[in-house]
Amino acid sequence: MAWRKGCEEVAKSKPLFLTVYAVVIIGIVVSSFYVFSAISSASSPSAQSSSWLSPLSSEETHVTDQALNVSRSAMVHTVSTPPPGPQNELARSIWDIPPPNKRMPPLKDFRLTKALVEHRVKDNVVIVTFGNYAFMDFILTWAKRLTDLGVSNFLVGALDTKLLEALYWKGIPVFDMGSHMSTVDVGWGSPTFHKMGREKVVLIDSVLPFGYELLMCDTDMVWLKNPLPYLARYPEADVLTSSDQVIPTVVDDSLEVWQEVTGAYNIGIFHWRPTESAKKLAKQWKEMLLADDKIWDQNGFNDILHRQLGPSVDEESGLVFAFDGKLRLGIFPASIFCSGHTYFVQAMYQQLRLEPYAVHTTFQYGGTEGKRHRLREAMHFLDPPDYYNPPGGFLSFKPYIPKSLLLSGEHNIESHFTLVNYQMKQIRTALAIASLLNRTLVMPPLWCRIDRLWYGHPGILEGSMTRQPFLCPLDHVFEVNVMLKNLPEEEFGPQIDIREYSIFDNPSMPAEVKKSWLDVQFCKEGTQDCDASNHTTVGGVLKFPRHSNEEMFLKVFSSFKDVKVIKLSSVQDAFTGFSNKEREDKFRKRVRRYVGMWCCVPDRTLGHIYYDMYWDEKPGWKAIPPQTSEDDHPPW
Repeated sequence: MAWRKGCEEVAKSKPLFLTVYAVVIIGIVVSSFYVFSAISSASSPSAQSSSWLSPLSSEETHVTDQALNVSRSAMVHTVSTPPPGPQNELARSIWDIPPPNKRMPPLKDFRLTKALVEHRVKDNVVIVTFGNYAFMDFILTWAKRLTDLGVSNFLVGALDTKLLEALYWKGIPVFDMGSHMSTVDVGWGSPTFHKMGREKVVLIDSVLPFGYELLMCDTDMVWLKNPLPYLARYPEADVLTSSDQVIPTVVDDSLEVWQEVTGAYNIGIFHWRPTESAKKLAKQWKEMLLADDKIWDQNGFNDILHRQLGPSVDEESGLVFAFDGKLRLGIFPASIFCSGHTYFVQAMYQQLRLEPYAVHTTFQYGGTEGKRHRLREAMHFLDPPDYYNPPGGFLSFKPYIPKSLLLSGEHNIESHFTLVNYQMKQIRTALAIASLLNRTLVMPPLWCRIDRLWYGHPGILEGSMTRQPFLCPLDHVFEVNVMLKNLPEEEFGPQIDIREYSIFDNPSMPAEVKKSWLDVQFCKEGTQDCDASNHTTVGGVLKFPRHSNEEMFLKVFSSFKDVKVIKLSSVQDAFTGFSNKEREDKFRKRVRRYVGMWCCVPDRTLGHIYYDMYWDEKPGWKAIPPQTSEDDHPPW
């Protein structure tokens, strides 16, 4: 054989040639081994992955886990694995999940250092947010939206080790803030909430000396457009900040006219350059807050900037001298760096034909659940697949509103409550049917005539761009946090899950769910084809009698349990009520708590008015505030 003849020739050769032959043969064997290993690795089952996250930008690696809980799924790596160590961790791509057999690095490896920040910086800018484990889904949403925009120069600060570990195994660049705070939602205004605010100030003061620009964000905001080009438009600015301004001072994408800004500067989105003035501001702000734990961080920021405000830096930029007379401050336009009011209520960016960069869930109600629901209504929140395919399926309905209730007469408290109550009665019926059929109710879009605030106002804020009527967030009327809370079933009956009105328009909604659809047309019993007892559909539509009882609903719709979506043409006069009085009482007890209050009539100590889910059962019900302090309670 040829290989044997070659060996014999080698044996007869001189020692030098023997060595050369040996090296060549060994090289061939080793090369063959690596080629075989590469082919084997590429075809290995462990290299296959699936993801509940939609595809990321082309420069990022896809995440592979299936839900929001901590996962250590394997990833497909397109390059050979670099040697272990801190440098390897810093260089890891976003969403690049560590291999499942890897151990969690020690906590000290996650300390905030210049080297850690340096690995994430792009064009000398790093974007940072922070939070605790209760805001894990907000943080994943925040990170996903940035990577969708092709932005990867960001870091997340973890206030607790549970969040730090969870983000590490998700492939999110994270650092330890050393706070060891609670992992639960602490609630706005609580002592822990204020402590978290101080952590932000300490963080800013720590990062600026590294020499990088810092775009600092809260986790309850979402990026809608890459902000870095906008920041670059104002290279002279030391600090650019968002605000609570609700009245536009400009109609384009330039900075607000600082002389006309009356809303507070909001520290949910602000950009810092590592200038001496900015570092001085951060240091003094930190010292102010650490010296007095009663000062709210945002109030302190506003106070310290207003020590000196003016004059303008120049006639063009919109920047103003502030703080020490040297710091150059700019205020982001509220039309495109949106608050919860300019985005969800005014839709200012739409009216001005502008593209929004961000939305911050301020000016809202219902706590953290209210924030989630607002982002979900706008289709900006990241949810796992099972959110779009709940057990039991969906129930939706087409609401009916007479034109007169929307457009006729003055927009005032009386016409507002007439409009809302008309919708509320339909929602009450839909909730009952959803409870009966054990389906998740898709809430309808909700229309309001007047705004809701925390203080007395004339219906809408004067000078704002709020249209009347307007599509209002669900939390303007309903207590979203109560609706989503697991109330004790023995007292309040079965849980009724809800979803946002826009869910079927969401790109994350699986096609197979939308294909499994049944339209239900209500009809007058006794008319042609108005007989649902045979459970047949005509042209994909089921005819169903109005004024049906519990038994009829259960009998007919038990045949459609496998249908994912049941849409009712209407719910007016659709359901006569539960046959079991105990269940009816529990349902009433539950849904009475679902509605909140409107606020507020101006120039009154008690100016708020409670919504009543069963207003129509109280003859002479009127939309008036409580007359005495004893009357100041919800109608349950």
